[in-house]
Amino acid sequence: MILTERIVAQAKLLIRDFEEQNLPMLELLCRSAETTLKAKLRDGIRAEDCIADFVASAALFAVAAMTELDEIAQMEMVTVGDLTLRRKSTDAAACCLRYQAELLMSPYMADTFAFVGV
Repeated sequence: MILTERIVAQAKLLIRDFEEQNLPMLELLCRSAETTLKAKLRDGIRAEDCIADFVASAALFAVAAMTELDEIAQMEMVTVGDLTLRRKSTDAAACCLRYQAELLMSPYMADTFAFVGV
């Protein structure tokens, strides 16, 4: 299985009730996350050197982006007569996913700060 396929498979596991019609978008976001993470790796480190963390991190970045895209496509508020329904923002969820992805990769990234050990 190639790296992108592993990232897509893990991202699909993270999305509850994944709909196959969203697969092309998810694949695009996974490839983008993979490319971005590879570009940020320290000199001498390859994705294969930290494969489990790399795949998990790229999947988290892709799911965060998918979450934000889904939010953009949905209505924020619907009003019918005296009843108003508001949808909660998922920005916080996307930020948490991105933060977790960054933490996973921080030991392997160039120009990042992380406590590795004392």
